[in-house]
Amino acid sequence: MKSFSFLVLSIVLAFSACGTPSPTVKSETLTVFAAASLTDAFSEIGEAFETANPGVTIELNFAGSQSLRTQIEQGAQADVFASANTKEMNALVAGNLVAANRVRTFLTNRLVVIMPVNNPAGIMELTDLMRSGLKLILAAKEVPVGNYSLQVLDKLDQDIGNGFKDRVLANVVSYENDVKQVVAKVQLGEADAGMVYSSDTVAAPELQKIEIPANDNIIAEYLVAMMNRAQNPDLAGAFIDYVLSESGQAILQKWGFSPAK
Repeated sequence: MKSFSFLVLSIVLAFSACGTPSPTVKSETLTVFAAASLTDAFSEIGEAFETANPGVTIELNFAGSQSLRTQIEQGAQADVFASANTKEMNALVAGNLVAANRVRTFLTNRLVVIMPVNNPAGIMELTDLMRSGLKLILAAKEVPVGNYSLQVLDKLDQDIGNGFKDRVLANVVSYENDVKQVVAKVQLGEADAGMVYSSDTVAAPELQKIEIPANDNIIAEYLVAMMNRAQNPDLAGAFIDYVLSESGQAILQKWGFSPAK
């Protein structure tokens, strides 16, 4: 009897060792196009979403919002689009690529002036940006942060006078395609200063900065939406819900963004 029981047990253990096939985790990929300024925050959000949803892979494409909009219009596959302004999102709505009722404002941002870690030009206040011979880098006017920068310069010009805007723009040595390129060139010392989002200084804390007064600053609104041709609408909706959730908003605030008003 012992030998029979041992034989039965051996057979059971042998089958157990082979293992009972576990339920297959469905692999799904979600493609998210996001403004360059969201690089650090959305990278962390993507990882958190993947952890909470086994089998899901988040593919992130970061660039200037205007570049991403053009890519989508030319047929690039995206499930979710997160823009640093309303202009690019509105263009996709007008092109019937995004439904207007799906667009959500999910955070805000402000602008700040940054300098290299050792601040070789000795910039201490905004009026120093008028100094002849200074090397300044801005994003191109087609880029959301570049457009915002010009609006800020208009406001400062009214308050400071003395041809502030024209004198500052005379010091611009290059216009970049996205905000991360502005940050990178200032980090490398290729410019004495640059104008970027406040959130960019969280990702590059070694840079010196000058705050822009609230009355002269711009509140940049970021929008997110599911694309009409999203390959997995349910997953796209779940990702956006996560971005808007308490957990998603906590990550965004960690990286220097402010809640949507």
